[in-house]
Amino acid sequence: MLDHVGILVADWSKAKAFYDASFAPLGISLLNQVPEQYTGGVKVGGYGKDKPDFWLTESADAGPGRHYAFSAASRAQVDAFYAAAIAAGGTDNGGPGLRPQYHPSYYAAFVIDPDGNNVEAVCHVPE
Repeated sequence: MLDHVGILVADWSKAKAFYDASFAPLGISLLNQVPEQYTGGVKVGGYGKDKPDFWLTESADAGPGRHYAFSAASRAQVDAFYAAAIAAGGTDNGGPGLRPQYHPSYYAAFVIDPDGNNVEAVCHVPE
């Protein structure tokens, strides 16, 4: 249904460092950084596996309260995402574990990113 999404970040370098580290266990990396000559001097970059699906745009209007969930192939990937995100400066918002209130096999971890967004890695595979 969705092709891609994007968020605004207050500090490009801080956000990039956080997402580079947090996404590595999920096999997600920065695939495209748009040359600033096309963005009016604003830093813009897209993360993904095969194509940019999740975009960061540096902006003074960044704000908290958004929620983004990223697919993990295994519970071990969820655990690794959480550890990497916390080590990269994220704040715990629900450590790795089952969330049967959503679905019996819903295994997820939640971290607040440097801009106050709730970032989740979730695995739906029963183990």
